[in-house]
Amino acid sequence: MIGLIVSLIVVGLIAGAVARLLSPGKQNISIPMTILVGIIGSFVGGFLGFLLFQREVQDGLLQPAGIIGSIIGAVVVLLVWTRTSGRTLARN
Repeated sequence: MIGLIVSLIVVGLIAGAVARLLSPGKQNISIPMTILVGIIGSFVGGFLGFLLFQREVQDGLLQPAGIIGSIIGAVVVLLVWTRTSGRTLARN
């Protein structure tokens, strides 16, 4: 159980950091929020993978994705969050 939590945090940090690099504009979010975006992105990536490929039905509809799926899901989550939060994005 501890290994699962640690791996979720590590994958969340990696996926969230890469998503922040790939998303346009500046995001003023903390490291814990970056990890949370990555973790939520992992589940969004797993959900999108389930919808697209219809695999791993025994794991259920919500499942964690691999690192590529996690990054894609984190980019989606970050874009939705920045668009709906009402914050303005500063362009560099």
